[in-house]
Amino acid sequence: MPDYFNEMFDGSNVRMPYRGLDDWSTEMPLELRNLKQSEAEALFRRIGITFAVYGEGGSPDRLIPFDMFPRVFGAEEWRRLEAGIKQRARALNAFLVDVYGRGEIVKAGRIPAKLVYCNEAYETAVVGFTPPKGVYSQIVGIDLVRTGPDEFFVLEDNCRTPSGVSYMLENREIMMRMFPHLFQALRVAPVENYPALLKRTFASLAPAKCEGEPRIAILTPGHFNSAYYEHSFLADMMGVELVEGKDLFVEGEYCWMRTTEGPKRVDVIYRRLDDDFIDPLCFRPDSMLGVPGLMNVYRSGGVNICSAPGAGVADDKAIYTYVPDMVRFYLGEEPMLNNVPTWQCAREDDCKYVLDNLPDLVVKEVHGSGGYGMLVGPKSSKEQIAAFADKIRADPDNYIAQPTLALSTVPTFVDEGVAPRHVDLRPYCLVGETVELVPGGLTRVALTEGSLVVNSSQGGGVKDTWVMAE
Repeated sequence: MPDYFNEMFDGSNVRMPYRGLDDWSTEMPLELRNLKQSEAEALFRRIGITFAVYGEGGSPDRLIPFDMFPRVFGAEEWRRLEAGIKQRARALNAFLVDVYGRGEIVKAGRIPAKLVYCNEAYETAVVGFTPPKGVYSQIVGIDLVRTGPDEFFVLEDNCRTPSGVSYMLENREIMMRMFPHLFQALRVAPVENYPALLKRTFASLAPAKCEGEPRIAILTPGHFNSAYYEHSFLADMMGVELVEGKDLFVEGEYCWMRTTEGPKRVDVIYRRLDDDFIDPLCFRPDSMLGVPGLMNVYRSGGVNICSAPGAGVADDKAIYTYVPDMVRFYLGEEPMLNNVPTWQCAREDDCKYVLDNLPDLVVKEVHGSGGYGMLVGPKSSKEQIAAFADKIRADPDNYIAQPTLALSTVPTFVDEGVAPRHVDLRPYCLVGETVELVPGGLTRVALTEGSLVVNSSQGGGVKDTWVMAE
């Protein structure tokens, strides 16, 4: 059995960040815990905090499991993490500006041209165009795992439209309602200013033709989308309009929003739909979700689209392996956060190693997400491993592999009491005129004993994430 790092306990001693929670967790009667858990679920249901799982019969909406035991970081721990996250976000944006421009990193031989220019996420429609302030990805969600007191690894980067921030905010709201005395006794850094920071980030990236205060709108595919709750939640919290493609139109050099008071110009669009659907005149002609002509207005400086079309090439899982090189190449710095060692099946030697060691590895699709299309070797049967090996042989370019890390555990309320469960973390880094990070993020927890898969679509839950103020 691997020796997992327990974030609360160092042997029999409670680690400093958790000392204010030890008595709270051990002295809470089972009846009170069950009552509070029911109260939390009722709040989630009343507010409408659900996510959709496509392909299931009946209603696709599912209540996300919430665990009341918070995950806690000390101030110094967070300071180191924050510096590494901001560094990585700056490097990823520099990479995007470069590969849609001069392509210096490719010319220098630091990244293979095929990985960039033949990548399905690379959009030729924005080649030669630089977004306002040179920012392609305004919200960078970086998935992190911990293996020891000072050992953090980046699992993947999310540069397009990282989801889950509404859970970060609602988890905190619910914990403050249920356990106000904890927040009175402990100095927990706030996260509730995230919507204001997000709005300020977008406003700082107004396009060249914007006049006066920028008008911001969130573009959603509609209420059938799996993250629609989050779209509407953020629009409400930011005080901006939530629109669908049919609510917008292009006329002249600008994008306009239909309102009861007549058309109003939109300056910044936070799009929550994939590149293919943004503009049927530029991408998929059968898209009913986007706005015809929007890309022409974008390229001419009449509107800013956040994140920029084409930003997805930076969060491709094959490109991921080169992010430490990006940090060195663009920033002239050593990476503060390490990647997980990764084998690219597109390389013959790597592929052979992966096929020979599948029972010990985690294999992912290069463009996969949500825990789908992956193999967790140590948790898979011989038949599953053999079937997945055939998939890799048929299309090796589509897969990368990583070792199964000994992910840290965090105390979690279970039927028997409190037990360790594996977690990851997704902080949300905002990139505008400045780079900002709220002290917290989305902690996802694998609620099944021994499981390493934290995705909500695969049965994982969420926790409030605390950073202790100094």
